[in-house]
Amino acid sequence: MSHEYVLKPFTPEIRLNIDYPRELNEQQLAAVTAPPGPALVIAGAGSGKTRTLTYRVAYLLEQGIPADRILLLTFTNKAAAEMMRRVSDLLGHELRSLWGGTFHSIGARILRLHADALGYQKDFTILDRDDAKDLIKACMADAKIDKKDKHFPKPDVLNEIFSLAANTHKTVEELVDGQFSYFSQFAAEIADQQKRYHARKRATNGMDFDDLLALWLKLLQEHADIREHYQRRFQFILVDEYQDTNKLQGDLIDLLAARHHNVTVVGDDAQSIYAWRGANFANILDFPKRYPGAKVFKIETNYRSTPEILNVANAAIAANVNQFAKELAPARKSGVKPALVQCQDAGQQATFIAQRALELREESTSLNNIAVLYRSHFHALELQLELTRRQIPFSITSGLRFFEQAHIKDATAYLKFVANPKDEVSFKRLVQLIPGIGGVGAVKLFHSFTAKMANHTMLDAGPGMLDKNQAAPAAEHPAPGIQHLAKALQTCSKAVPKKAVVAWTQFVATISQLEADETRRSAAKMLRLIMDAGYDDYLKETYDNYARRLDEIQQLAEFAFQFGTVEEFLTQLALLTNVEAEEDPQDDTEKIKLSTIHQAKGLEFEVVFVIMLCDGLFPSARSTESNDGEEEERRLFYVSVTRAKNELYLCYPNMRAGFGASGMDTYQSPSRFLSEIPEDLLNKWNLR
Repeated sequence: MSHEYVLKPFTPEIRLNIDYPRELNEQQLAAVTAPPGPALVIAGAGSGKTRTLTYRVAYLLEQGIPADRILLLTFTNKAAAEMMRRVSDLLGHELRSLWGGTFHSIGARILRLHADALGYQKDFTILDRDDAKDLIKACMADAKIDKKDKHFPKPDVLNEIFSLAANTHKTVEELVDGQFSYFSQFAAEIADQQKRYHARKRATNGMDFDDLLALWLKLLQEHADIREHYQRRFQFILVDEYQDTNKLQGDLIDLLAARHHNVTVVGDDAQSIYAWRGANFANILDFPKRYPGAKVFKIETNYRSTPEILNVANAAIAANVNQFAKELAPARKSGVKPALVQCQDAGQQATFIAQRALELREESTSLNNIAVLYRSHFHALELQLELTRRQIPFSITSGLRFFEQAHIKDATAYLKFVANPKDEVSFKRLVQLIPGIGGVGAVKLFHSFTAKMANHTMLDAGPGMLDKNQAAPAAEHPAPGIQHLAKALQTCSKAVPKKAVVAWTQFVATISQLEADETRRSAAKMLRLIMDAGYDDYLKETYDNYARRLDEIQQLAEFAFQFGTVEEFLTQLALLTNVEAEEDPQDDTEKIKLSTIHQAKGLEFEVVFVIMLCDGLFPSARSTESNDGEEEERRLFYVSVTRAKNELYLCYPNMRAGFGASGMDTYQSPSRFLSEIPEDLLNKWNLR
């Protein structure tokens, strides 16, 4: 297949009259005015990375490079829009001919022009996640997978496996063997589903989000004329947040830059924190090896934080072996030393933060400029309760609100149902977790259950109380020792679809164990039993981030130990959930920001509290199993520290609610990261 291209003529040379030495510091200026060739710009936190990139674009335009010969790649639509806005501000007008946008948007643009070369029509549909899930469901139905084994991964999990395979250039078998080893017995079938899914997308003229990159790369690799066209067109390639690129994105950049080698990548290896979603740290670390002769520029002047905070930041990252050595230097005047706050327990930690936030508010620091950062959602539960009790407004910027997540609602539904058997919503949620029971079946079962609960005579009936001409099904005879609710559920078995009978029996047994006196008194024991009774398996089959969800339910159980009764626990969770639900995006009330560190990357606050700095929590227990994992966790700690502008509080509790039969509190070791910071850099606060 042949293709003809008409390239636009070179645009006239642009003169912007920018005084670069005056508007940029010495390190930024060196990167902005670098000669052609490969360049790696290590831009430390708060050092003006976006400013450097936009001025680089302006400089290239002034050197006579046509705008349509420049490719600017970013990760998010927000970052792309901000970058293009800043370029327009420098120029005094919009520059529509510049190829700027996210990797996926540029991929879609190129594929729209050349889809026919890959056997697609140019009006192909771009599938969102739900569309992809529906298509995978259809493939599973064709292969009759859903009837073969109930433990086969659900469509969402398959979609994640396929996505990781595309972005990491690994086979399905390699991924299953590594990250999804609990599906090893299904490796061949999962690989078959991947082939079916790809074939179905092609047949329906559809591409999913990952295809926008994978097929873009395939297009360039398999069609020399198209590859040469874009290698010639993009004379200069600039990449933002390069430390977050995955294997697929790295290969795309290398292929596009193979002719001119004029590729400038900007990032901070110390802020590479997304390996869990496929980011390839080696891309930035090995850039000088892949591009011999590449110039490395370091931008280390930080305009965000005080010198005292930067001293802690530099110490926090120093122990990492795999990094480009750098030293953040302050542009601001001296401030207060960061505080190391030792608390007795998580409750005291929450009390301290709430009180200090009120004091800061009195000192004219807006609550909007105060952030509490944590490694995992549940590290902030006690704090949420304390802020709610004190009526201190807060917002949660950690993605989906914690209690709206499906696995948390599933787990608490068991507790709600045992505490209140009339809870129709919880009953229906639980029974629909059973394969073979849908919405209509759940309604029938609830009506049957409530009828049985109302008829205590039937609950206690043995075979002698039945009509002599009526043969009672085996399930109508409750097993010896079965509890009150479980009896009613067992006598509902007539309404259970045949294919769900075995799972229903397990459900009845679980409810019987949950309502037993020794378990019913403890929300923590109930939650642990739920996991042991099979919900753990359900998480594996249903969610790609199974391990995180399992951790969160286990932490929910630990959190539950502090409550005297199940009802008290459920009441507090309901209060938290309702407070979150009442948040109004249009509300301009001052609010403390509560956020995971991953969500806070790229943000800055006047005051930052980093909490639960205990070994096993931060760093997480799983991360310390490998050197790479611990180093990424240390980079995450570095990111949390560098969010602070004026004040930083590093907090850890001595004790933590236990998780086990005793429910005893356990001693917590301070995070190993804290011991790596010289004592003279911190003010120690020991709360009593």
